[in-house]
Amino acid sequence: MKQLTTLCVIHKNNKILLGMKKRGFGVGRWNGFGGKVAEGESIEEAVIREVEEEACITPVSIAQKGVVEFHNEGQKEILEVHIFYCQKFSGTPHETEEMRPQWFRVNDIPYAEMWPDDWHWLPQVLAGKYVTGSFLFGEQDSILKLNLSFT
Repeated sequence: MKQLTTLCVIHKNNKILLGMKKRGFGVGRWNGFGGKVAEGESIEEAVIREVEEEACITPVSIAQKGVVEFHNEGQKEILEVHIFYCQKFSGTPHETEEMRPQWFRVNDIPYAEMWPDDWHWLPQVLAGKYVTGSFLFGEQDSILKLNLSFT
């Protein structure tokens, strides 16, 4: 079973906006903004809604930069994550109940405090590439298998 989700990479002036996840899936990690696509909602509508809910900003223009599947060993569900890139938005990032946004210089992205897959694909997306592929995770979020391509 596939669960459609979104992730938005917000990049401006050689900085990236990440959110410290305060509750739920991924708590305690820096991450981009996104989440599940609701019934009747387009993927683009979902990513804009999620960024608004989690960071209090509205993406003005977005571009899809990839689709990556995530699977945990021994589980049936596969997360199909549609990755978007945003350089233009309105508003000022604010903390919400779910996320605490913070800007990081691109050279200082805290990969050690993020999902272990991020350093495999995020630099490529920041360089303008489109990513497709998959990750298989094992215990303690270890990567058992990865398959990525960039265009």
